[in-house]
Amino acid sequence: MPVVQGSYYIFVELTNSVGSFLLRLNQGQCHLLSVTTVTMELFIHYDGKIMPANTPVVPAASRGFRYADGLFETLRVVKGRLVLRDLHFGRLFHGLSVLKFQPGPHFTAAKLESDILRLCDKMSFTASARIRLNITRGPGGLYDPESHHPHVVIEAWPLELPRQLNENGLVVDIYEEARKHYDVLANLKSNNYLPYVLAALHVKENRLNDCLLLNTEGRICDATIANVFWVKDGSIYTPPLTEGGIAGVMRQFLLQETAAGPHPIQEAPLTPELLATADELFLTNAIQGIKWVGQLRDTRYGNTMAAALYQQYILPLWA
Repeated sequence: MPVVQGSYYIFVELTNSVGSFLLRLNQGQCHLLSVTTVTMELFIHYDGKIMPANTPVVPAASRGFRYADGLFETLRVVKGRLVLRDLHFGRLFHGLSVLKFQPGPHFTAAKLESDILRLCDKMSFTASARIRLNITRGPGGLYDPESHHPHVVIEAWPLELPRQLNENGLVVDIYEEARKHYDVLANLKSNNYLPYVLAALHVKENRLNDCLLLNTEGRICDATIANVFWVKDGSIYTPPLTEGGIAGVMRQFLLQETAAGPHPIQEAPLTPELLATADELFLTNAIQGIKWVGQLRDTRYGNTMAAALYQQYILPLWA
């Protein structure tokens, strides 16, 4: 960070992975003089090969394109390590079994992990990265797929580590137009993501941070990209998976880790009316860990329990 002091001004140059920024400081004021950005070439990993990210890889006959026939995982890599690796791959291979894929003997968690890390190395994502692992069945019609072998697309982006709980609480709403029901597909991280797509559009249109989704019984099952937890009188709760939410890996991690502690997380149905009386509301996923909610419509929440959980369980994951 070079600093040059002139007669009346101090010039400071800051450099990071995004680019260089030239600042001028004078009597307590800071002026941005110039920005020089760094263009990063992105790559993807497709069926064993690394190629430029703009390479077209999905054929028109893909069942993933035609029927959303597939699954995806969103993971965080920290210093060459897949955070919650076993939970991610456990969910993925369970989903492949439910959807009747036939992976074959060489399609393993170890191979997927190696491919993910090789892609990160290609783009020098050494500190932290966000990974999207997408699996589809490949080309074919509804009744006649060419095979049941999984086709794999891996994408990666640099991502800073959250070193503390979000300072400002999220502002959320409840999306009521598309509702989830419980069946064999409800807990999968399926490529058919339409209820969450519509809820996310509602978030953007109304300048919110997230939305909670309802099931067909009018109870809350999860959020657009997270599972839901609430605190009442010192106890922590989350909806059971039978309510229709996605089986989040961070949700599973927290259930396991808190089981023997002073605040074990309990599973219970959640209604909008119950949330209006809660002390805290927070969301979890594999990328952000925990984010606390400050407001849902006219109800405001604290974050004492969420902050304690973040310090005890989430920060060690990023180490």
